[in-house]
Amino acid sequence: MKHVLMAISGPSGVGKGTIVKTLISRREDVVESVSCTTRKPREGEIDGKHYFFLEKEEFLRRIGENDFLEYNEHFGNYYGTPKSFVEKTLESKSIIMEIEVVGALNAKKVFPETVLVMIVPPSIEELKKRLIGRGTEGKEEIERRLARLEFELSHKDQYDYVIVNDDLETAIAEIEKIIDKE
Repeated sequence: MKHVLMAISGPSGVGKGTIVKTLISRREDVVESVSCTTRKPREGEIDGKHYFFLEKEEFLRRIGENDFLEYNEHFGNYYGTPKSFVEKTLESKSIIMEIEVVGALNAKKVFPETVLVMIVPPSIEELKKRLIGRGTEGKEEIERRLARLEFELSHKDQYDYVIVNDDLETAIAEIEKIIDKE
């Protein structure tokens, strides 16, 4: 059986995290990708489960060895998807990466078999309602996330699949069909 590397992207508040967590809990043949980071672990985070925590020197060395499907720097810390982890895991399971647009497109360049899935909201109004309703961001942060929406959606034509998340169970079922098909 062939296993799939799937990159799921979409705007903040569209339901990516819920979809990925549900798929992982329902399917024994699918795992979530584990990224490397140079930031320090937060309370409760486990090395190898939440992230592979690396020193900056090791991360930079692995960049030089082309051991990342994609990587970037945020607020002074590096984050990346290790090729070695992906290749080993794909021997026995499919992998889902919940990843932003630029990272997903970079992963596809390095690993062309990557299946790109963009989750989109049924409407901008619904997305605003979800962001406000989850109560995790203030007004400025919500506006910042909505400002990025246009950029993210401008890349949807580069994705293999675009799924409208107007019903969570339907969106999950569509992604499961894609995994089985691919």
